[in-house]
Amino acid sequence: MVNYYATKPTVFGDVIGFLDRLGVYDIVLPFLLVFTIVFAIFEKTKVLGTEEVAGKPYPKKNLNAMASFVIAFLVIASSRLVAIINESLANIVLLLLIVVMFLLLIGAFHAEGEPVKLEGGWRTTLMVGLFVGIILIFLNSVPMESGESFLSWVINYIYFNFDSTAVSAIIFFVIVLLGFGYIIKEPKHKAHKEEH
Repeated sequence: MVNYYATKPTVFGDVIGFLDRLGVYDIVLPFLLVFTIVFAIFEKTKVLGTEEVAGKPYPKKNLNAMASFVIAFLVIASSRLVAIINESLANIVLLLLIVVMFLLLIGAFHAEGEPVKLEGGWRTTLMVGLFVGIILIFLNSVPMESGESFLSWVINYIYFNFDSTAVSAIIFFVIVLLGFGYIIKEPKHKAHKEEH
C-alpha cells in the first residue's frame, strides 16, 4: 500500500488511503477518464452515425455512450492497462508542470501586461520535445515479462549490442539524411514568390 503521509498520520492522508482501498484510483477514475475521452471522440467524429433533429444532424448519443461505456469497462478489466494509465498520467502531469514553470520563468522577462508567447523555432522545439517526452513516458510505463519497462529494455539492448562502429554508422546516416533534407528544401521566399 502507498504511504500517503511521510512523517505522521493526517486526516486527509487517511481519506486518500481509504479512497485507495475502495478502488477509486484503480477503477473509478480510469473508467471515467477512458469513458470521457472515447465519448468525446465518438461525438466529434460521428463515427457511429447521426440522426436528424429539426433538420440538423446530431451524433447518436445513445450508441456513443454505450460503446464508450463498454470500452471503458474493458480497459479497467485489465489491471495491466490500468497500471500503465496511472503511471503514465502521473508522469505526464509532471511534464505539464515543468512546461508551466518554464513559461513562468519566460514571463519574468516580459513587460507587465505583455502576453507570454512562444513563436517560431521555440514553439516547434517545445512541441517536439513534449511529443518525444510523452512517447518516452508511455514506453517507460509498459512492463516486460522480466519486470523492467520497455524503455529500459531498449536502452539495455542498445547498450550491450551496439558497438562504437554501429553507433557511428547510425549517427553518420542521420547526418547524411539531415544534409539531404537541408539541400532539397526550397527557401521560403522562393516558394512565396511562386505562389504570387
